[in-house]
Amino acid sequence: MPILLHLDTAVAGASVALSEGSALLGEKRFDGPRDSAAWIQVAIRDLVQEAGRSLSDLDAVSVTAGPGSYTGLRVGLATAKGLCYALGRPLIALPTLEVMAAAAGAVEGLLCPMIDARRMEVFTAVYDHAGNEVRPVQALVLDEHCFSDLLEAGPVTFFGNGAPKWQGLVPHPNAHFQVVDYAARHAVALAERAFSAGRFMDLAYGEPLYGKEFYTPQRPPVVRI
Repeated sequence: MPILLHLDTAVAGASVALSEGSALLGEKRFDGPRDSAAWIQVAIRDLVQEAGRSLSDLDAVSVTAGPGSYTGLRVGLATAKGLCYALGRPLIALPTLEVMAAAAGAVEGLLCPMIDARRMEVFTAVYDHAGNEVRPVQALVLDEHCFSDLLEAGPVTFFGNGAPKWQGLVPHPNAHFQVVDYAARHAVALAERAFSAGRFMDLAYGEPLYGKEFYTPQRPPVVRI
């Protein structure tokens, strides 16, 4: 059974987990809004030591690769790539929204995780209970007509840090809202399947799934007199 290290810095805070097969060996979580880059290295070291393992025991590293926070994704992927390069191990990149859907567990109808992308925009996708993608990942500007066809067909559970602003727009009785505890440990089953199938990210050229272009406000030119 593969021993896998799982990293998540994609949304709020950060978390790391260690698994052997389907068994969770341990996890650590950081709920602070910043400094996940400083926290994660120490957390990985302590997690592996407390489980009675060493980094050389790892068979692969998994990371939630987006969408999500631009800075958070870069922290997570850079950490995962560094470990994989140093250890000569493969890298498993998992869609953040798919891991969030796995965390939701058994609910009625479809699953729609949402990640806040500022203003009235979210990163979102829709999944069924088998984890199959019903609607692909997209950056969506919310209005009252979003998901109308799905809601007419049956219940949809919305969750994630982008869901509260959607909740204020939709009065439909089939729109359900739930708080989901999502962390790196929810990647265990997905990562194990990816490892068995040999689905790995290229260590040299793999990039996060940002979901949209990173926006930097343009400053006016400086006029020197």
